[in-house]
Amino acid sequence: MNASLPSPQSLAGVRVLDLSRVLAGPWCTQTLADLGADVIKIERPGSGDDTRGWGPPFLRDRAGGETGESAYYLCANRNKRSLAVDIASSAGQAVIRRLARDCDVVVENFKVGDMARYGLDADSLRTADPRLIYCSITGYGQTGPYARRPGYDFAMQGLGGLMSVTGERDGLPGAGPQKVGVAVADLFTGMYATVAILAALRHRDATGEGQVIDMALLDAQVAMLANLGSQYLVGGSVPHRMGNGHPSIVPYQAFETADGHVILAVGNDAQFARFCAIAGHPEWADDPRFTRNADRVRNRAALVPLIAGVMQGRGRAAWLAALEAAGIPCSPVNGIDEVFADPQVRARGLQVNIDHPEQDALPMVASPLRLSATPVRYRRAPPMLGQHTEDVLRESGWSAQEIDELRAQGVVG
Repeated sequence: MNASLPSPQSLAGVRVLDLSRVLAGPWCTQTLADLGADVIKIERPGSGDDTRGWGPPFLRDRAGGETGESAYYLCANRNKRSLAVDIASSAGQAVIRRLARDCDVVVENFKVGDMARYGLDADSLRTADPRLIYCSITGYGQTGPYARRPGYDFAMQGLGGLMSVTGERDGLPGAGPQKVGVAVADLFTGMYATVAILAALRHRDATGEGQVIDMALLDAQVAMLANLGSQYLVGGSVPHRMGNGHPSIVPYQAFETADGHVILAVGNDAQFARFCAIAGHPEWADDPRFTRNADRVRNRAALVPLIAGVMQGRGRAAWLAALEAAGIPCSPVNGIDEVFADPQVRARGLQVNIDHPEQDALPMVASPLRLSATPVRYRRAPPMLGQHTEDVLRESGWSAQEIDELRAQGVVG
C-alpha cells in the first residue's frame, strides 16, 4: 500500500440506511459515519428531517443570506448522504426495501408499529436479508405499557429521575427540578445505539447472523443514573437535588467571583488548608467545624457562605491563577463562546471547518473520538435535502429513466 494514502477507516465498507430524524438516531448514525460508514439518510421530500426547520440560527450562504439549514440539523448529520423518499407511499416503500438489501444496518426511530404498517419493520427486512442489523430507537422500547407512547427527551429526563437530582436544593431560591441544558437522554441513547450496532457487526462478522436492537430513551436515561441509581438500589436512600454542591465533599461547587463563576473542587484537607491561606483566612483550617472534610460536610451551611463572601472579592482570573499555583483543583464556568476560545479546546482541535455547498468553511464541533490508526475523517458536510438522491439510486441499480419516473410521481426528491 502506498504510504502516502490514508488507511481505511474502521467502518469503511459498512453501509447504513438511516431512517431516523431529530437527534437520538442521527447522533448514532453520525458517529458511525465519522468512523467511515456510508450513511444514507432518508428524508421526506420537500421538508426533510424535522430539525432542518428548528431555528434560528440558520446557516448563511456566501452572500450572507439565510439558508434553510438550521444549526440544530447541522450538528448531527455530517458525513452522510441525503436521499429524499416518500416512505408513506407504496412506491417509496419499495425503494427502501430495495436499498436495504444493499445495506448492513438499518436505523429507525418511528413510533412502535409504524414500520410494520409500511412493511419496513425488522421482520420484513430481515426475512429478505438475515445478515441485516436492524436498530429501532423509541421513547419507551418495543415492549411494556408505555411502548406506543411518543417519547421526548424532556419527558425522559423527568420520568427517568434525572430532573429530581438536577437543580438547586429545596429551601433555596430557584429550587425545583431542572432539565439539563442539552438533550442528554437523546444523546445517551444515540451513543448506546452506536455501541450496540458495533457489537452486532462484530457478532455478524463471527457468525454471519444479523440481529434486532431495541433501544429506548427511558432505558438509557435510567442506566445513566449510574452511581445515584446504585445508591438507591443498594442503600435504599433516595438522592435529592444538591445544586452545584457535592453530597460528600465540601467545598466542591461553583462560586461567584467579581466577574464570573469559578468551580472550587477541594478534594482533601491539605488542599483546604492551602485554599484558606489563599483566601486570607488561615484560621478556617484550624476551626474544628471545618478542619476535616467530614466536619465541613456536617457544617456546610456555615462554611459555604463564608467562602462565597470571600470569592466575590476578586476577579475570576485572579482566583484561577492563585488556585492553580497552589495545586487546588478549579475551573472557570465558561460560556459557549469562551469554550471555543479556550487554549486547550483549540489545541485539541474541537472545532473543524468543512466545505459546504452554501459556505466554504462550515464550522462544526469535532468528534471526540481519537483513533491512532483509523482516525475520524470529515468527508462530507451535512447534506442538503435530497442532495444525493440520484447518486444513491444509480449506485443501487436504478436507471436514469426509472429515477425520472420516481421523481415525476413525487416518490423521490
